[in-house]
Amino acid sequence: MVRGADYVFDDAELPRLCISITVDEWNKLLKLYDQDHHNHSYVQCTSVLLDRGEESFTSQDVGLRLRGQTSRRRPEGSSGEKHSSTNPNWHHAHFGLNCRTFTEEGDLAGVRRINLKYPKEDPSFIREHFCFDLLSRYGVWTAPKTSWCRLYLTVGEDSPAYFGIYLMSESIDRQYVKRRAEFGEEKGFLWKCAWGANLRDTDDWRFHQDDNSSNTYAYELKEDDAALFDPAKAQLKDFIKNLNKLKGAEFYNWIQQVCDVDLLLKMYAANVALGHWDDYWNDMNNFYLYFNSRDAKNYKVYMLPYDYDNTLGTSHNCGVQNDSGRQNPYRWGLEECVLLYKILEVSDFKARYTQYLKDFSTVDNPWTGQSQSASRIRGWQEFLRPYLRNDTGEDMVIKDLPASWGNHSEYRLLEDNSNNWFKVKAQSIASWIKK
Repeated sequence: MVRGADYVFDDAELPRLCISITVDEWNKLLKLYDQDHHNHSYVQCTSVLLDRGEESFTSQDVGLRLRGQTSRRRPEGSSGEKHSSTNPNWHHAHFGLNCRTFTEEGDLAGVRRINLKYPKEDPSFIREHFCFDLLSRYGVWTAPKTSWCRLYLTVGEDSPAYFGIYLMSESIDRQYVKRRAEFGEEKGFLWKCAWGANLRDTDDWRFHQDDNSSNTYAYELKEDDAALFDPAKAQLKDFIKNLNKLKGAEFYNWIQQVCDVDLLLKMYAANVALGHWDDYWNDMNNFYLYFNSRDAKNYKVYMLPYDYDNTLGTSHNCGVQNDSGRQNPYRWGLEECVLLYKILEVSDFKARYTQYLKDFSTVDNPWTGQSQSASRIRGWQEFLRPYLRNDTGEDMVIKDLPASWGNHSEYRLLEDNSNNWFKVKAQSIASWIKK
């Protein structure tokens, strides 16, 4: 029975996700990590079960791999060690599931790929889900779907190991595009954009086709067909060149033709309100681009939101920022990240952006208002709290703190004082709007 993404990523329930894998394949995963921490290789699971109480779904021969950039970890033992059936030393790690790696027909309740993240350095457990949930409710329809699960891992004939609470997130891929009719076309070009993707420089070394290696590029085309790379690169380069070259009325007319400017401004007002500093504008990192046509000139390009765990008061000295709570929303990031700066040079675009910022400028606003946000957060945390204890011994306590490495440890989400993130952010946005 096919259900689909809305069913799989429904946060009203907390399903069990049970991964079964042979000892040999699990040891292969550990060996691949030892050889290259950032490899993208999949190993083959025997099965994956999604149990939502009254309904269960199983997929056979599912691909499993490790995920994460700086957060990637070995999920058991130390370097060189194989699986121990008698005394396993489990560690939290991010995983990716792909039901079509080893079979052409696999899916899990209608979903082919699922990303699994443990609450790495988010003591609140809710930051990323809060952000994507808010983006979706605010009308940013490009936001990936997310929910939680209780993750179990069975290696060989061992008893299942309980890995605790994991965030399940929708993979940004061809199926993600297909689920959203708003794109208008599902056969365009999809790029994953990592550090260095400033939409200014067009050196050839910045562009690459996904080759399943551990190498990272500023712009990585998520297509298997090698024949598509050259036209996709030419299209993206043409967009970048026009973005940087065109001025005045020519730029104004062109950017509205090739970009949903309103959606971009709406997303960025929300990004500012959420304190998403590890993004395109400030860190030239962590976003996708989707061109909804393969035509070199006739297309709409969309910036897709991605990786929102370093938010809501987890602040850092990065780019132009040292306080994501109080940073100027009109100077959010690097000058070399030209897209937003050029758009905001246009007076009516800036006015539209200001109107969206106003949505977040009061402490009782319906999106990031202090009281409403605290109520949602407490509800989710109480929902998760009974299931925190797990066999890794890690991440078993919910705390109202930002990440330990952040530069503003004072921020809180639930305390009603001068360090409340939602209060600080609303007051900051209001003050910048008035200037």
